[in-house]
Amino acid sequence: MDAADKIISRAEEDASPERFPRHDEKEAHVEKAEAHEPIARTYTSSTSSSSSSEASDIERDATMSRAPTQREDVDLERHPTALSRIQTQRSQHSATVGASLKSRQSRKPLPAFGAGKPYPPPLPERDEYVVEFEGPDDPLHAQNWPLKKKLLTGAMLGFTTLTAAFGSSIFSAATRVIAQQYDVSITVGVLGTSFYVLGFATGPILWAPLSELKGRRLPLVIASLGFSIFNIGVATGKDLQTILICRFFAGFFGACPLTCVAAVFSDMFDNRTRGMAITIFSVTVFTGPLLAPFIGGFIVMSHLGWRWTEYIVAIMGFTAFTLNILFLEESYPPEILVKKASELRRRTKNWGIHAKQDEIEIDFKELIQKNFSRPLRMLVTEPIVLLLSIYMAFIYGLLYLFLTAYPLVFQGVHHMNLGVGGLAFLGMIIGQLLAGTLIFIRQPAYQRKLAANNNVPIPEWRLPEIIAGGVCFAIGIFWFGWTGYKESIHWIVPTLSGLLIGFGLLSIFLQALNYLVDAYLMFAASAIAANTFLRSICGAVFPLFAQQMFNGMGIQYAATLLGCVAAVLVPVPIWFYFRGAKIREKSAYAPTFKPAQD
Repeated sequence: MDAADKIISRAEEDASPERFPRHDEKEAHVEKAEAHEPIARTYTSSTSSSSSSEASDIERDATMSRAPTQREDVDLERHPTALSRIQTQRSQHSATVGASLKSRQSRKPLPAFGAGKPYPPPLPERDEYVVEFEGPDDPLHAQNWPLKKKLLTGAMLGFTTLTAAFGSSIFSAATRVIAQQYDVSITVGVLGTSFYVLGFATGPILWAPLSELKGRRLPLVIASLGFSIFNIGVATGKDLQTILICRFFAGFFGACPLTCVAAVFSDMFDNRTRGMAITIFSVTVFTGPLLAPFIGGFIVMSHLGWRWTEYIVAIMGFTAFTLNILFLEESYPPEILVKKASELRRRTKNWGIHAKQDEIEIDFKELIQKNFSRPLRMLVTEPIVLLLSIYMAFIYGLLYLFLTAYPLVFQGVHHMNLGVGGLAFLGMIIGQLLAGTLIFIRQPAYQRKLAANNNVPIPEWRLPEIIAGGVCFAIGIFWFGWTGYKESIHWIVPTLSGLLIGFGLLSIFLQALNYLVDAYLMFAASAIAANTFLRSICGAVFPLFAQQMFNGMGIQYAATLLGCVAAVLVPVPIWFYFRGAKIREKSAYAPTFKPAQD
């Protein structure tokens, strides 16, 4: 963990002290560890003295900037909800790209103030000029919006997310037609899907930090427009190169709702209801790619032709853009305070009034570190991040591999047409809905356990669903392969295998993401970034070899190979269930907690 990581960790601990072990306990643990390696510590102490002093300078600056908001005489009078929100805002501020100004310090002399004027004195009390919310019931805060407004916002953003996910797979229905039209192989035709998923992999590099700096609304509005324009480009492309390039950028812009919408739900809903909202959002994300193939199949078969698969997505995108630009309000608390401060400055003519977010400057060095170096470092050094990312990458890759495997069974073996053959994906959709329903039903029990443990999450509580989902997923793949390879077995049998595959896919994916968030807390964004990178690569690559794999090995043996890999991965969450706490104790990034004693 480098100096910047230590600053973020310390800021998070200061913001939410009740969620982290005491510093003296940590120091005792460190001293105990140091006793076992005195030689190594002695050697590194001299080489790290300069960096540690530099880190202490940064930490001291960060602490000074937070000092006015930590006065006990003020905090003791605050409502618990207000305190919780202030802690959240401090955490968001400390973790935002550019929050630290260390890399922006200049050695150049200050320019003259102008007109012979001396520099004015600093503000007497900086904290007195920082705007905040007016108590726990401030209507400006997104969590205090009326329920109707929250539901309409959720529905609007759910449609935006569904559109992006829908667009990822509808192209698969046109793969063969495009390959014939442009005289290329099926594998080259599949690149239209792969390039889109690669856009999913690269998009968060822009959209995640932009949503931290400028709020949620601006990225969502820009991305909805860009997504729609590039889908028009796909629909009107005159050559394959144009189609593939536009598919990549459609995926790049389509990644924004997948990155930001869950954050909007976190802004609007508190801890008691957030898990349910995210579950519904996740169901939307994963049903979108499975709804598209049969709709696209019927469109390709009709007189409209394959280009209308993209026109339909563009129309959906422009509809989402119109809804977002007209009705979507900013939900990110720091950005809401920026607008409040701007209005107060304009109306009072007091130009010292500002929001904490106004102090942040864009820092490209920190941007690179947060989005590249730290995620890759965690992917290599953290067993939990590495193994769960491999598991989720395999699951995500199979989601897009099935876009090729299902047509081979239902169109190739059972001789269905494009539209009817795509209806077989309904089995997987129903399985995902069942998984979402189960997680939704179990959420109140999880909240009771959380309350009993002083609202401190124990990551391993998320693992039972992953274990059950992993077993179901492996069984479903075997079922699909050995009932779908010959026509004498009724088509409903492999279709029903989708119930287990869909159930396993969503339960593994959703709870594994929750596990990463609970395990790494202030570094959860980096853990998820590493996870997103690896799984998006697999999502792009798997469809490219699906055709050769299933045709060369045979449907039943190809599915057996994939089922065996899925079965081998089942012990991963079981190992974490029993040893996860011990693994996290050795981690440089994961705070460790113990369940409350009865």
